[in-house]
Amino acid sequence: MRMLSKRQLKELVLYSPQHIARLEKAGLFPLRVQLGPNRVGWVEEEVYDWLQKRLDCREVPNRHS
Repeated sequence: MRMLSKRQLKELVLYSPQHIARLEKAGLFPLRVQLGPNRVGWVEEEVYDWLQKRLDCREVPNRHS
């Protein structure tokens, strides 16, 4: 299992740390794991699953426009 740091997460999902925290609190984003007193991480597979769900629900553009 691989853990993502805050920096890696921000590069992957392009959200600010504040927005990620709001999504976590609302139950709309994978929860962070407390790794130490001053270190958190996110389970890489959970974050990729979250991203895949967003990709799966994208609308297909109308090609007849």
